Amino acid sequence: MSRIGNKAITIPEGVEITISSSNEVTVKGPKGTLTRQFNPLMVIEVKDGQLTVARPNEEKHIKQLHGTTRALIANMIEGCHQEFVRELEIVGIGFKAAIAGNKLTMNIGYSHPVEMIVEEGLKVECPSATTIKVTGIDKQRVGEFAANVRAKRKPEPYKGKGIRYKGENIRRKEGKTAAKK
Repeated sequence: MSRIGNKAITIPEGVEITISSSNEVTVKGPKGTLTRQFNPLMVIEVKDGQLTVARPNEEKHIKQLHGTTRALIANMIEGCHQEFVRELEIVGIGFKAAIAGNKLTMNIGYSHPVEMIVEEGLKVECPSATTIKVTGIDKQRVGEFAANVRAKRKPEPYKGKGIRYKGENIRRKEGKTAAKK
């Protein structure tokens, strides 16, 4: 079932991994440090610059856990080596965003500006008034923050106005047409 779990992870140069006896994995790299506790049934080993995750038996939930564990560790290593980036675009007349300190302020068609506080460990930039760039070492936190920003004004299907991920394709609908007699 888990082909991903069987793949070995190559550890890049500059990344250091420590595994405690209680399966707590700490990844330290040039961008930062991440620590996560994993299920004690999984066998996590580092040999010759390769990290492997093994499972004790072939039960279905153990196989699922095997692939998930390997994927989470791979994301930790990638994040500590090079940060994750999520870019958003704002589409709409008068829609814009600005960052001041740790506050993201967006004017997105409401009667008031929408403010979001940027959490510790994430970096948010606004290279232009209509783009937002979220970066960080934890893939889950970067994706969650970007999803929360997008949820403030999802793209609507008629004109495409709203906040979307860069490169996201919005399915458009045809508007009303006048009745012909």
